[in-house]
Amino acid sequence: MQALRRIVRTALVAGIATGACLAPVLAGDLAATGWTLEQGVDPPSYALIEPRSRNLNLDVVALACEQAEDRRVLQLQLYLTNDGPLMPDGAAAGRAKGDPRAEIVIEDHVFPVGLLFAGDHVVLSDETQAMFPRVSEQLLDAIEQGTTMQLRFDLVAEPPGKPAAFDGEAVVDLQDGLAGTQGKAVAAVRRCATGPAPQNVALAIPRR
Repeated sequence: MQALRRIVRTALVAGIATGACLAPVLAGDLAATGWTLEQGVDPPSYALIEPRSRNLNLDVVALACEQAEDRRVLQLQLYLTNDGPLMPDGAAAGRAKGDPRAEIVIEDHVFPVGLLFAGDHVVLSDETQAMFPRVSEQLLDAIEQGTTMQLRFDLVAEPPGKPAAFDGEAVVDLQDGLAGTQGKAVAAVRRCATGPAPQNVALAIPRR
């Protein structure tokens, strides 16, 4: 979804037209800002959210609706603070392991997920649709209904003889930012994968 990638990259620098600030931030605790939906499109094809805390170069998480042959699938896409790779703070890129792994924890329910490194972003998925990575209905239900999502990563190669261990983590508050609207942004994007194709319109996105 080239439009989403362009919008995310622009938003990281300038903020989106609605005024929601998505500028890069330092790792650490942040005020919850909630989901930001694509504007001017029904149903919206993506929602963006910043982690509340993280110890790696992750900036924004996107729940994105992508075309998969004659259907559409939902993916969790991670956009980074730099050109990558996705790594814990202070870890050298040369220490990246060849078989990284990840899991998502929501309300103590653990979802193992695969990582796909796709140029300027990383895709997390726990299912495939016609060879396209996607988020399962069970995981989508948990994201829509949950309150906190932990993204855990095993990215750095361990010294010989050391067991594999998670070394990167991000915590996301699964809320829409307004009282009583929790889960509605996720539900809106889910309609993109089940209903008619969204009618895209030109967005007033600030340019670099």
